[in-house]
Amino acid sequence: MARYPLNLPKQLKQSAEEWAARQGVSLNQFILWAVSEKIGALDQKLDDPEFPNITYRRGASGIPTPILRGTGIRVQTIAVANVHWEMSARTIAEDYDLPLGQVEETLAFYEAHRAEIEAQIAYEEQLTIEGHV
Repeated sequence: MARYPLNLPKQLKQSAEEWAARQGVSLNQFILWAVSEKIGALDQKLDDPEFPNITYRRGASGIPTPILRGTGIRVQTIAVANVHWEMSARTIAEDYDLPLGQVEETLAFYEAHRAEIEAQIAYEEQLTIEGHV
């Protein structure tokens, strides 16, 4: 792995440290995720400009999965909590320590991309049934 000295404005570094702590990762890991998400978004051209807080990350399966930008939380996790567990956006925001606006945007993204996300949920449920997960 290459080393790269990075100078961040003080406020940006403090915010990044706070978000890294919330995610339970080091500042280095958080910055690596952020750069990976941005490069992935630029390379894949998958991001929907109407939903700036949602990006895609390739998991172990290699399938691009929509996640909440700056977190490891998948959109489908928020969708399942809302649709299947009948949790309100406010409750989800509190339980996952997320801004309410980000949860609302995630649920709007889910509605706009329902077929894609439901297909991924069904695929994972099938893997569970077959004992692959």
